[in-house]
Amino acid sequence: TLKVDENRRDLIRNNHSATHLMDAALIEILGDHVHQKGSLVNGEKLRFDFSHPKAVTAEELTAIEKRVNEMIWACAPVTARILPKEQAIEEGAIAMFGEKYGDDVRVIRMGEAGGKETCLSMELCGGTHVENTGVIGLFKITGESAISAGVRRIEAVTGQAALSSYKEAETTLKDMAGQLKSAPAELPSRLEALQKEIKKLKEDVKAAKKGGGAGNKVADLAKSAEKIGETPYISAILDDMDGPLLREMVDDLKNQLGSGVIVLASSNEGKSTFVAGVTKDLTNKYKAGDIVNAAAAVVGGKGGGRPDMAMAGGGAGDLEKALNEARATLG
Repeated sequence: TLKVDENRRDLIRNNHSATHLMDAALIEILGDHVHQKGSLVNGEKLRFDFSHPKAVTAEELTAIEKRVNEMIWACAPVTARILPKEQAIEEGAIAMFGEKYGDDVRVIRMGEAGGKETCLSMELCGGTHVENTGVIGLFKITGESAISAGVRRIEAVTGQAALSSYKEAETTLKDMAGQLKSAPAELPSRLEALQKEIKKLKEDVKAAKKGGGAGNKVADLAKSAEKIGETPYISAILDDMDGPLLREMVDDLKNQLGSGVIVLASSNEGKSTFVAGVTKDLTNKYKAGDIVNAAAAVVGGKGGGRPDMAMAGGGAGDLEKALNEARATLG
């Protein structure tokens, strides 16, 4: 006994008809250059690939979703007609590029009877559809991505699946608000305040690592400069420093020295970081990349950068030996 799964068929109808409406909304909002490049419709979701030269913005996605829902809530009739292909195209039906059609085609029109002004969508299609757009209920975009150069993909859900997606987002929002001890509507301002607080804390940590007052590490390091020939040289191993902070300290030391070479190293969570700086007047003689790579080679690492500033990373190892190798490159 052959029997159609009515529930699954209804879900497919909803998603298929919503795909036609989304195609119309894409053309309306993004432009006439939009052409279908592929699609998938099943009982769970719909997926639509289309020509577009760049990512669809959040504002455009919101407008597309809004427009599709407007067409759904218009409760417009959906009709199927068999017409000669030329007549269907002349009336404005969209044909899929690359598809082969016979002399007679099936035209799916969504909208009240009349001319183009009452038509929401009209495409050549042989698939199953709802009899009224209102049956779809609700439409929600769940993703937008690139497929290839000039081709984008939008995924969406309809009906109960769309409602479930909204409810899931609402639950997540409420959970986040609860964790931050604020109302959902207050989350944007609360997050902004937290971001400012985190930025301030990071600056405080950075200042603490660099030292302050009489114990300023940059000032202390500047005083420790030695000379290799006529070139002022500073090298040091610093505890628990990341790459950006080491670069900042190297820049500060270059400014204080005026002329010279600096190599700083640090070990953090089993990884080594090296930063080398060469003042502009010495880059014709020394290259920061050569210096930093000599150090990094000791711990199985490498790096690169500009002649006046370079950074390298590697595994845990003997940082003292690494700095000696860096020093040796200066002669």
